[in-house]
Amino acid sequence: MAARFFTWLKSPAAREYFFSTHFWGPVANWGLPLAALADLRKDEEVISGAMTTALASYSMVFMRFAWRVQPRNYLLFACHATNASAQSIQLGRFVNYWYFGGRDKKLENKPAAQQVAEVAQDTAKAAVSK
Repeated sequence: MAARFFTWLKSPAAREYFFSTHFWGPVANWGLPLAALADLRKDEEVISGAMTTALASYSMVFMRFAWRVQPRNYLLFACHATNASAQSIQLGRFVNYWYFGGRDKKLENKPAAQQVAEVAQDTAKAAVSK
């Protein structure tokens, strides 16, 4: 299997593939899903519902395009499938935070977190003063 791949890698077909938009387009496009995956750790307060909806829709449309174009562009399909999944998760987080009480729960828990932080600061000050 590996020998067959390396033989193909040396062929003109491989050079044609690696110097085409079927390869470089998806490679350049991977910035979108990588950024979306990194944003999954960010606070829900900064999620834009309109932009997340637009990016999820965009990726779903181009997933279909990548599947329908001949020859099929599996690299582009994987890129957009990853982005559509990440954006859908972000959209779920946005809706939960703004419309299903996630923000209220976070605000209720905030004073407790501030109390813990104050206790930690007092403990650190006491340790430094010794």
